[in-house]
Amino acid sequence: MSISVLKNILSILLVSLLFVQCAKENRYLIEKGKVGFLSKETTVLELNTIFESDSIVSNLPSNNSSNGEKLFSVGDDEYEIFSVKGEKLLEISPVVHNDSLSKIKSIQIFDRNYKTDKGISLQSTFKDINENYLVNKVETTLTSATLFIDELNATISIDKKDLGISSFSRDEVSIDQIPDIAKIKYFTIWFN
Repeated sequence: MSISVLKNILSILLVSLLFVQCAKENRYLIEKGKVGFLSKETTVLELNTIFESDSIVSNLPSNNSSNGEKLFSVGDDEYEIFSVKGEKLLEISPVVHNDSLSKIKSIQIFDRNYKTDKGISLQSTFKDINENYLVNKVETTLTSATLFIDELNATISIDKKDLGISSFSRDEVSIDQIPDIAKIKYFTIWFN
């Protein structure tokens, strides 16, 4: 083999390796309007292709049931994505329930590998969030404080226990009351 052929083969291998590495990194990247390979344009029908090596669990009855249930029920449908190891990765809610052509309304993150380009993940603290993103609003529920981050079109919930407030209280929480070490309870990206 000539040196030029070896250089070409080496170049192709290097480009392929870079492509595979970028694809792996993008699988877990959270951006406004994107979570990994999911975007605002992704339909429920495409989930099987995108997560072909993972497991998808839906609360919809199968269309081959013996008791005559229809494929689409009147209940809300959500799609839970599990890794090959059985770990829950995501929970996906469609805009229009019981419609395989529906786009995605929201994605709740369960896997710590999913991160924003600024490094925010389920392992982050309030300090990490506050240093990297503008918290546009804080709403209080019975059990948590929900941070609204417009830059990501995301909501991040922090358990009231981490705030030193008893659960099931209606006390309003301001951003100044949230300790730096408070951890993320829920991380949801909205596609609306």
